[in-house]
Amino acid sequence: MTNLTAAVLDPLLRADPMGPRITYYDDATGERIELSTVTLANWAAKTANLLRDELGAGPGTRIAVLLPAHWQTAAVLLGVWWIGAEVVLSGAADLALCTAERLDEADAAVAGGDVAVLSLDPFGKPAPDLPIGVTDYATAVRVHGDQYAAETRPGPALDGRSVDEVLSAASDSAAAASLAAGDRVMSSLPWSTPDDVVANLLAVFIAGASLVQVANPDTTALERRRTTEKVTKDLAH
Repeated sequence: MTNLTAAVLDPLLRADPMGPRITYYDDATGERIELSTVTLANWAAKTANLLRDELGAGPGTRIAVLLPAHWQTAAVLLGVWWIGAEVVLSGAADLALCTAERLDEADAAVAGGDVAVLSLDPFGKPAPDLPIGVTDYATAVRVHGDQYAAETRPGPALDGRSVDEVLSAASDSAAAASLAAGDRVMSSLPWSTPDDVVANLLAVFIAGASLVQVANPDTTALERRRTTEKVTKDLAH
């Protein structure tokens, strides 16, 4: 059976392992982080190892991902799919990864299951003042290995959709947006629904393109950024 993360990352690792794969801006803070395909894969593998070894997740586990469009979220999604588990963006789940602001929502979703909180800090600082029993992602993930052997018998991948259904939808979205290998795609669109994740993240990678994801976009900086980042396609509007 096809593993979603392997299907997404393996062609990218073969084609351009060291080139930029996701460049993240937050115009509200001035943050800019750029990850190559190799570095993104390393973060995804560390996440996969954390999920499997510390949180007991695997094929069939429903994992709530309550996170914004962010480079760490991309690593979390790929980590979930590497272990063959299912990403859910709303409703009941077995465990959850969230920001501190969505901790109550995560607790309600998992009904006593494990919760890991991401600070999303660019320097890897832990989330402060977490309740007892809640895992701090930044602290926990760093001790895990950065390689992972893809689960060969995955369960559903995204809110009930199979791996093949997600891959087909991503390919269709890439074609509809005329994305191609080597494109630099700028976007400020969310990853809040399954269709968002497919069209605004996976389609870019399936096409062999790289993503420039901008949070809190400063409209006065966009034209300059298109030039400096060599943007060829824009999904932001």
